[in-house]
Amino acid sequence: MVTQTVACPLLHNLSEQTNCGQVVQIGRLRFVVKQAVCLDSYTTKHLVRDTLRPDETADNLPYEKVGNNELVCIADEVPFDIPDSWEWIRLGELCDIINGFTPLKTNPDFWSNGTIPWFTIDDVHSQGRRITFTNKHITTNALSKNSNRLLPSNTVLLCCTASVGEYAITEIPLTTNQQFNGLVIKEYYKEYYSPEFLFELVQTFKDRLINVAGKTTFNFVSVKKLGKLLIPILPLKEQERITIKIRSVMPEVKKYSAKEIEIDELNIQFPNLLKKSILQEAVQGKLVPQDPNDEPASVLLERIRAEKQALVKAGKIKKDKHESVIFRRDNSHYEKRGSEEVCIDEELPFEIPRNWEWCYLGDVAFVTKLAGFEYTKYIAPNLTDTGIPLFKGKNVQKGKLVFNFEGYIPEYISDELSRSQISKKCLLTPYVGTIGNIAIFDGSFKAHLGSNVGKIELINPVDRTYLSEEYVLNYLRSAAGYLQLTKHKKATAQESISIDAIRNVIIPIPPTNEQNRIINILEGLERKVHAL
Repeated sequence: MVTQTVACPLLHNLSEQTNCGQVVQIGRLRFVVKQAVCLDSYTTKHLVRDTLRPDETADNLPYEKVGNNELVCIADEVPFDIPDSWEWIRLGELCDIINGFTPLKTNPDFWSNGTIPWFTIDDVHSQGRRITFTNKHITTNALSKNSNRLLPSNTVLLCCTASVGEYAITEIPLTTNQQFNGLVIKEYYKEYYSPEFLFELVQTFKDRLINVAGKTTFNFVSVKKLGKLLIPILPLKEQERITIKIRSVMPEVKKYSAKEIEIDELNIQFPNLLKKSILQEAVQGKLVPQDPNDEPASVLLERIRAEKQALVKAGKIKKDKHESVIFRRDNSHYEKRGSEEVCIDEELPFEIPRNWEWCYLGDVAFVTKLAGFEYTKYIAPNLTDTGIPLFKGKNVQKGKLVFNFEGYIPEYISDELSRSQISKKCLLTPYVGTIGNIAIFDGSFKAHLGSNVGKIELINPVDRTYLSEEYVLNYLRSAAGYLQLTKHKKATAQESISIDAIRNVIIPIPPTNEQNRIINILEGLERKVHAL
């Protein structure tokens, strides 16, 4: 028979009366099992009075007798095919469906020193689906007018309000709140239907219940609708075999499920992990081939130092008192600090190509923030609703700039504070909050540094680019660059990092032409990764 994945193909598959491999499907899980089931000595035809099987009807469809034995076709309701020895039955025919209740919470007579277990969804969360105790209890006074709602042990509990489809089975007599219905197998069927099998069966109800739920502020399935659900009735011995088989395979199914969750999480993370891996290859010089015709990075750094000295001489930036030079010698890297030369091989995160060089970010960029005195003396007293916008830390989110400014200052104030003015292309990086959240400002308008954000303004001449902002951004976003940037962050209520720590980030410098090749390749790969 061909089963449909609508309600409980698991039960059908596990009861198939042949010695062949069957695929067990529980939601999204699939687990291969083998089962040999012997035919029982009786079928269930004598148990169900009001349904006719396809082989008993002329059109080969299932029918139900209603009213004065009127036949009504129920083919649209039948969720899946069943073996010849099984029958269909309405849940309300098989079980007394008893809805729970909540005694008045403000009446202490109903709750104080209560001894009668009162079940809620919290009991499932605290102990699982086999209920041996409840967290709350009610008194006999609370039950006096609801004595028929005391459920016996071995009652299946099914949630039909809000958390529709939640389920449990009780091993003690108890009452429930109104979210749950108790499925108490009727006396006539007790010798033919196993509560444990019903417990396994209700695990497949959720989708069917949601489909018939009334649409209020939350899902709700009435007792009437619940009672109309068709469920299979099958020989008791077969119920027992199915229950045993389900419970024997469930440990493996749970392992499979855990692995599937891991795979799903990996699939979600894969594009980001791939992007980080590509970035790391790029900043190590492994993404594009080196061209021997490129001007070496050592010459590039000399040009940048000359440009920096010109800016110092013009009074536009201050001379770095701790400036150093990193150079190669005997296949090692050294740093010249004043007159001292120190081997720094252990401080470098990885090897780089021969035509690349290492340097500190502060050697090739002007890194600064708004000084406290600038804010107190110039910014705070002159805040306006228009003018030059202030970039704050919150204006950099997820590597992008947010142009929703909370404050402005007059242009003449910004011009007076040229050190913290943003008037050309640069990188903006919060130094309080999410460290490593960096974006490029394209210099298309004049702005100013506000609170909690610093700027990294690369030292390039007006007419050409030595060092690309896009390359530096990608390095700082790489695993190695992020580690360099955050290794000195302070563990306060909010993450923070000093401007000096940003200046002291060590960065590999490729030749200018290779920077451009790297950026072009990364942009193309970014589009492909984004499409995954």
